[in-house]
Amino acid sequence: MKEINHQLFYKDMEDIESDIESIITSSMQNFDYSKYSSDDVKRALKKDRLDLEDFKALLSPNAEEFLEIMAQRAKEKTRKNFGNSILLFTPLYIANYCENECTYCGFKATNKIKRATLTTQELENELQTIAKTGLKEILLLTGEARRKSSVSYIASAVKLARKYFSTVALEVYPVNLDEYKLLHESGADFVAVYQETYNRKKYEDVHLWGSKRNFSYRINAQERALKAGFRGVAFGALLGLDDFRKDAFAVALHATLIQQRYPHAEISFSVPRLRPYINNKNNNSNDVYEKQLLQVMCAYRIFMPYATITISTRERDVFRDNVVGLVANKISAGVSVGVGGHDEEKKGDEQFEISDERSVEDVHTMILNKSLQPVYSNFIRV
Repeated sequence: MKEINHQLFYKDMEDIESDIESIITSSMQNFDYSKYSSDDVKRALKKDRLDLEDFKALLSPNAEEFLEIMAQRAKEKTRKNFGNSILLFTPLYIANYCENECTYCGFKATNKIKRATLTTQELENELQTIAKTGLKEILLLTGEARRKSSVSYIASAVKLARKYFSTVALEVYPVNLDEYKLLHESGADFVAVYQETYNRKKYEDVHLWGSKRNFSYRINAQERALKAGFRGVAFGALLGLDDFRKDAFAVALHATLIQQRYPHAEISFSVPRLRPYINNKNNNSNDVYEKQLLQVMCAYRIFMPYATITISTRERDVFRDNVVGLVANKISAGVSVGVGGHDEEKKGDEQFEISDERSVEDVHTMILNKSLQPVYSNFIRV
C-alpha cells in the first residue's frame, strides 16, 4: 500500500494556520499522570475552580479511590449550572457511505455493509416520525464521503430538518470555513467533530487512507465552524483507542483553548467508547471500564462545570440512568444508528452496536422517576 503523509493537506482542504494543535500535542506529550499523588487529588477537590494541573490529577489512577467524592462534586456543579434539566435529542443517520479506512469503524470503506443515502422524501418521512415523539433537537450524521453526501446535500437536509426541529446539530465530515457558513445559514446550530485520538502516531496507525488521515485538518474543524458563525461545538475522543487518560486530557485542553478564543461558544463533551460493529464483534474499549468512564466524566464536569456532557446509547441503560443528573445533562433517546430506521426499516447498516434501545417515552419516564425535568428544547433561533 502506498504510504500517505497523514499531515498532507489535500488541495481542497483549508489551512487556517491555528496554533491549537501544537499546544495540545506538546502538552499531551508532557502529561505524566503517574506523578500525581493522592494529596494532589485532595487539593484539587478542595478548589472551587480548577487549573489544568488539578484536572490532570483528577484523571490520574490515584483519583479512582476518590471517585465517590468526585461524583458528589460533579453533581453539585451539574445542579448549579443546569438545575434539574435534562435535554433529550436523537441522532438521524442520513448516509453511511465512507471514503476512509479507519480500523475501528463499521462505516470504513472496505467493510461489507449495506450502504445508503436517504432521498428527500425518505428524509422527510424520518423527520416527521421523529418529530411526533415530541423531540425538538436532532443530530444529523453521515459517513465521510463527499461524493455520496455532499455539502449541498447536507445543507438541504438541514433546511428540511428545520421545518420540524428548533435545533439542528451536525456530526459530518470536517469542511472548510465557507462550507460551514453554508451549513450554518441553512439552519444548523452545532457541530460535533471527534478527534478519535490526539496521539498523532496512533492516529496515523488507525487511519490507513482517506481524507480523515489528515490530523491537522480535523483538529481545527471546531475553530472553522465557530469562525463561520456556529453557536456551539462538541469535543471527544474515542476512549479505548489509545491511552484514555491522555486523550481525555487533550479533549479538555482543546475545549479550553477554543473557549478562551471564542468565549461566546457553547462547549459540549461526548465520551464515546469503542463498540463492536458488523464484521468485528471484538472491537471493545480495552482498559476503559465504566468506573474509568465515570472518572473522566466527573473530571470534565468539575473542570468545566458549564459545559454540556452528553451520554449516548453506546452505554448500558443502567449506566446512563446513573450518570443522568450526576454529570450528564444531555441524553439521546429513541436511537437508530443505521441509515433511517425511525419511519420504517433502516435503509443502510449501522456504524456500531448500541446498548440502550429505549424509546423517547421510556427515557422521558426514567428522567421523571429520578425527580429530574426532561427538556425538549432550550433554544429558539430567531
